[in-house]
Amino acid sequence: MGRYTGPRNKLSRREGMDLFGNGGASLARRLEQIPGDHGRKPRRGRPSDFQRQLREKQKVKRIYGVRERQFRRVFEIARHEPEMTGVALLKLLERRLDSTLYRAGLARTRAMARQLIGHGHVLVNGRKVDIASFVVEPGMTIGMDMKARKMTDVQWSVDSPVVMCPAWLSRDDFEVRVLDMPDRRDIDAQIEENLIVEYYSR
Repeated sequence: MGRYTGPRNKLSRREGMDLFGNGGASLARRLEQIPGDHGRKPRRGRPSDFQRQLREKQKVKRIYGVRERQFRRVFEIARHEPEMTGVALLKLLERRLDSTLYRAGLARTRAMARQLIGHGHVLVNGRKVDIASFVVEPGMTIGMDMKARKMTDVQWSVDSPVVMCPAWLSRDDFEVRVLDMPDRRDIDAQIEENLIVEYYSR
């Protein structure tokens, strides 16, 4: 299955939350209306355990923009971490280079961060890295090349007063330093990672 190129608001409506952070008022009005035929009633009833597990996995996959094979591979790595598997999974996803750029405020969305990385505009410790799934480590420095610094979208992201850099990152203009590993408190509280572990433990 290739990359999804359809309407993103449709995915957000399917999961009942703004997955990408840029849905706006249009999505907010229809968030309780699941996609499908016109006039379809809002979601109701109690979902089964399997349905809740599946929807949570799909939600997190879509938030971080990874495919099933990638997601399963990250999950298998998380299973061998000393901490709880669900927390380790989220921390690994947060430490992806595209997610780190987004969290630091150098990109408005993770999709924008992936595009910047794929086009070779991102430097890690002074060297170009064009792999969005690259996992950052404490002590690394992430920056943008001069071409990217002049882009309107990048300048808007950097100047935005809304972005709050998490405690595990430190940003100075167009440069980000990884101070520590992310903490669970720095990650979206609406994610129930235990459901993902249950899904893959069936």
